[in-house]
Amino acid sequence: MAVQGWSDALKSSKKTALINDGKRKVHYLFTDGKEMAEEYDLKTDELNVRKWRLKSTLGAQSSWQVEVGEPLSSLAVSLDSDVIKESGCNPTFMRKDTKTCFQWRIRNLPYPKDVFSVVVEPSDRCVIIKTSNKKYYKKFSIPDLDRSELPLDSSALSFTHANNTLIVSYKKPKEILALEQELMKELKKLKGNTEGDVDCKTQ
Repeated sequence: MAVQGWSDALKSSKKTALINDGKRKVHYLFTDGKEMAEEYDLKTDELNVRKWRLKSTLGAQSSWQVEVGEPLSSLAVSLDSDVIKESGCNPTFMRKDTKTCFQWRIRNLPYPKDVFSVVVEPSDRCVIIKTSNKKYYKKFSIPDLDRSELPLDSSALSFTHANNTLIVSYKKPKEILALEQELMKELKKLKGNTEGDVDCKTQ
């Protein structure tokens, strides 16, 4: 089963943990050279950040790609007023999960809720957001379901709209919830070094 395959890949990866500033930071190095970094809230165990870094065919490291959390571009705010930067009025798309749902927030969408259509496209394994006024269109996959090769279910999808922000939620399947629970038990067994203790033990 593919869920088991992803679970085994997580278990066999080299993991380094660091506890800092109320967060549990975990770095994974997989056997194929891919790296994954995650940040969890220490109190709630909620995932705040997940990013990936791949190696090119020549062995060079790519830059980090954010899967969950604030996009890196929005974190790097330039103080130089001469630099051309994206308008702050453009829609910004980010993923911020809860314990029970995968969740995406698209800010700067000032249209009423009835303008939006959010649907699952099972053949393309993606979710499509569009507006009847043709002002916004977004197609995105759910990497967690792809890694575990789980089907997409229309009934798991819902959305709300408030304060110019569209919030799309997808209820996590029981297989994902079980996997996340199992992983958190493993991560809590890792010796989490505090910042300053540079010699992180890799397991």
